Amino acid sequence: MRATWKGVISFGLVSIPVRLYSATQERDVAFHQVRRSDGSRIRYRRVAEADGDEVNYADIAKGYELPDGETVVLTDEDFANLPLSTSRAIDVLEFVPLEQVDPIYFAKSYYVEPDRTGAKPYVLLRDALAASGRVALVKIALRQREQLATLRVRGGVFVLETMVWPDEVRQPDFPFLEEDVAVRPQELSVAASLIHTLAADFDPTRYTDNYREALQAVIDAKVAGREVVASPGGSAGEAVGDLMAALRASIAAARAGRPGEAAVAGGAAVAGGAAVADGDAGPAAAGVTDEGPDDKASDDKASDDKASDGRRGGRTSSVKGASSAPGTRSTARKTPSSTRSTAKTNAATKTPPAKASAAKASAAKASAAKATSSRTAPKTAPRTPTSKTPPTRRSA
Repeated sequence: MRATWKGVISFGLVSIPVRLYSATQERDVAFHQVRRSDGSRIRYRRVAEADGDEVNYADIAKGYELPDGETVVLTDEDFANLPLSTSRAIDVLEFVPLEQVDPIYFAKSYYVEPDRTGAKPYVLLRDALAASGRVALVKIALRQREQLATLRVRGGVFVLETMVWPDEVRQPDFPFLEEDVAVRPQELSVAASLIHTLAADFDPTRYTDNYREALQAVIDAKVAGREVVASPGGSAGEAVGDLMAALRASIAAARAGRPGEAAVAGGAAVAGGAAVADGDAGPAAAGVTDEGPDDKASDDKASDDKASDGRRGGRTSSVKGASSAPGTRSTARKTPSSTRSTAKTNAATKTPPAKASAAKASAAKASAAKATSSRTAPKTAPRTPTSKTPPTRRSA
């Protein structure tokens, strides 16, 4: 690695000579601009606007344009002589908790290496900072600008994270922030269940840059003269129509070990406009239900069936009790058949659950009233003996 900056860490009265190295590098596929017809390289030349003459890089300076159109020229010497204490030093300002620093402020990372003469104070500050559980908030002049930065320990070395200034962070100004978007508790619960299903420890090595791999495959195929074949992939996500169905499908796909298919399954659920077949693996396991009209009708029907079973048991006991009384057997025997005929009529006409329940209740009350009246009816008085005088016959 090549050092990009040399200076010292200023920590109280202690100065630690250090060098900075870029801690990250991009792995993008590099391209040149060429002419489409023959692949000839496109070259840019630095020319002066006044006369069109080409200008060498060593003769180029920086200019600041004034409102009246005039330009102030600044050279490298002007930048080197700026009256800043941070021009060649990393000034430690204070030590703060890392969780209080919003990651939006971070810009670029650098490794900090000590010189041979600064190894001991470097290790001393490193160990003390690691034991404190905090990070050092510092100032540094880097690439012709002064920046805030944090100094933390990673892998036994200091890492300098440059930061932007607070006035360089844009404020979100989006119309939806002013709208009152309603979210149902059921949707929030299912979304939380999806987050819990996909929860894991951070391990970026499990993922790769698929775009870069596909682009390199296209280049290799062109070099070998092969035909480029598009790899199969998931369809583009569509607008969410049924949010609950999409969330349920996402949970089912995630639990099946197919996180990449969550969007496809969600799209299928949205296109179908109904509950997903394997959706009970999601919200049902999370204890969340989104009860609609069909679910309520099923619950009402189940309640009616239970009540009907209870009423049938009551009628059976009434029949048994009435069978001991004379003259009530025919009525008791006819009661179940009438009830069954009523149930058949309701089933044939597909009476709604609420009406069927009312009809069953009326039939049960009528049967109970008949059984009660038959039980309470007075017994027939015994016949009294009459005289043996033969009855007189009426003339025709």
